[in-house]
Amino acid sequence: MAGLAMVMFIALFAFGDQYFGWDDPGGHIQLALFATFVFGIVCGYRAKG
Repeated sequence: MAGLAMVMFIALFAFGDQYFGWDDPGGHIQLALFATFVFGIVCGYRAKG
């Protein structure tokens, strides 16, 4: 499951602007995606331990 999540994140991070057509010259959407992914990892480890 973690592998699938990683592949989906990379695809969305790399090709999301082409797929969804968003305009993000400042990189704010990619920053939000990255922060969400990192927070998900942190919450997952805290919930497991």
